[in-house]
Amino acid sequence: MKLLWCPEMASKAYIDGVRVLADRDDLAGSAEVAELVSAMAGGWNAQLVVEAPDVSVSSSSRPASTSLTLTAAVRRTGGRYVSLLPDSDDSTSTAASSSSTVVVGDADEAMARLDGVDLLVLDARRRDAAAVLRAARPGVRGMVVVLHGDGRRRGATALAAASMAAGTRLVRSVYLPIGKGVEVLHVGVGKGPSLQSRGAGRPAGRWIRHINHDTGEEHVFRRQ
Repeated sequence: MKLLWCPEMASKAYIDGVRVLADRDDLAGSAEVAELVSAMAGGWNAQLVVEAPDVSVSSSSRPASTSLTLTAAVRRTGGRYVSLLPDSDDSTSTAASSSSTVVVGDADEAMARLDGVDLLVLDARRRDAAAVLRAARPGVRGMVVVLHGDGRRRGATALAAASMAAGTRLVRSVYLPIGKGVEVLHVGVGKGPSLQSRGAGRPAGRWIRHINHDTGEEHVFRRQ
């Protein structure tokens, strides 16, 4: 089994996200990113969506725009939305007002309670971002990870490669020039090709693919 994309459901969830953000100027985070993840939750028909926001930023006293749009998206899919907060967080009550479920605690302990994650929306500014990714337990269809919030663009592919849990593999990584930059990862389960193993032990391919992270443009060069 694998995650299958439904354009019609993605459009409906996207519209739901746009509507829930309309006339709201009291929200933290990029509206573009929030609308994007709502479309992804709908398009992948996500049944378990987990968001790991960074509550240490100065805007944490305001509700996150992604929280509102993801909550709207799971109402569309009939799924469940969970907000993962670290221990001793002062914003728990704020997050709870717009979340279906709030889980507070250490990343390993908290994610152990969430089996079958379809979509993980992870703020790269979290100190335990790698731990959250490593502890995530995708379902049999695999998992989509959206990494955002880090303007330094340290590279989700490198983070994922160093944080993959046993039995999972990084199938694809795509960078999108939205907000401060968004990287989307497709995590597969079981045996199969992965970005880490492609090309290992084989001659280099005839084509080189390069993505400009500033513009999002993709360039393909042929080896001589």
